[in-house]
Amino acid sequence: MSDALLTLEIEKLVAGGLGLSRDESGVVLVRGALPGERVEAEVRAGRGVRQGVTRRVLTPSADRVEAPDLPTVDLAHAAHPAQLRYKRGFVEEALTRIAKLRHPVGETVPSPREWRYRNTAQYLVTPAGLAYRERRGRDPQPVGQDPLVMEAIQTVMDRLDPEQLDPATEVAFRASRLTGEVVAALIGAGEPRVFLRASDHLMDAGVVGVSLAEPAGRRFGAGVRLIAGESEVQEQFGRVRVGVTATGFAQVNPEAAGLAYLRAAELAGQGTHAVDLYGGSGAIGRHLSPRFTRVTVLDSAPEALARGRQAAALSGERNVTYRSGDAARFSELGVDVIVVDPPRAGLEPEAREHIQASTADRLVYVSCDPATWARDVGDFVRRGWKLGSVTPHDFYPQTSHVEVVSVLER
Repeated sequence: MSDALLTLEIEKLVAGGLGLSRDESGVVLVRGALPGERVEAEVRAGRGVRQGVTRRVLTPSADRVEAPDLPTVDLAHAAHPAQLRYKRGFVEEALTRIAKLRHPVGETVPSPREWRYRNTAQYLVTPAGLAYRERRGRDPQPVGQDPLVMEAIQTVMDRLDPEQLDPATEVAFRASRLTGEVVAALIGAGEPRVFLRASDHLMDAGVVGVSLAEPAGRRFGAGVRLIAGESEVQEQFGRVRVGVTATGFAQVNPEAAGLAYLRAAELAGQGTHAVDLYGGSGAIGRHLSPRFTRVTVLDSAPEALARGRQAAALSGERNVTYRSGDAARFSELGVDVIVVDPPRAGLEPEAREHIQASTADRLVYVSCDPATWARDVGDFVRRGWKLGSVTPHDFYPQTSHVEVVSVLER
């Protein structure tokens, strides 16, 4: 089946930043289109919902702006105020369609920066230079200037010669908005000694430390070794400071994440014992410590827990305890408030059961996926919880991603 060029009217934007339209054969989801537009789209024939790409805009939306053609942005063709409206719409639609709830959703809290907000990036190392890992079509797309990454990362990239990074197949960076420093990780097979030239080149380009990660099916799952300098840099998230590495999980937009963590702490209120599930290094849990007698941070990643313990010790937070464990096996007694910030897949059924069986009467739910959040919220509401405040937060300007900060009460 060949692709067809169709003229389509776009009704609305749906999750993924895709424009929804219909023709006599059913629904078509179109990348690069905005509500109210008439576009010419190249549509792939196939079973189920057809997908297409905008090739020509016949009637543009008033919200349309010029956008860079990058695989990492799917909403940059919309003006920033419109992006915030659309993201609120994604959360509203998830609530009505998935949770089956009619409930008010607050205005989207904007990121303090629309561009140059990302503190991390991972690129392919190719003969033509660093290239995007997310690639449309077959050939890797060279990066050159990446308008999403912090200036400190771009400065390092501008000084690199990709040939000097051989035999690494990829390179990852993590910058700090707080200190302006950058750490890097080379990704490639072999002993650290074969990467010494590449490591020296990165240090010469301005990074303060280089680690080596073996290629693995699960991201950085084969272990990480320090080759030179520092393994981490200090970053500020809201009221707390934490060490972040080139390979560990941490939010990519520290300023926007900080606003969400402050809001989560506000919703958590105060009490005797709060538990931060999927807590990582405790960026949210540590925001709770001033208003709770004790806080337990639970996570299954030893590296994140170690960084959290170190950060809490440095800042003197004696009432924060870090425990290794799976959220599904959470069985702590005497909990007033539970805070969850799960991965994209949301809360597994066992975790929802344990939260239901706990003594907590308040649940603060932070999510990076409105669909799985709405599924879980719908489940809790059917179990007798009441949904309170719901606020979208924009951690990823120029993309369709949206975070949600919400609270449920028994």
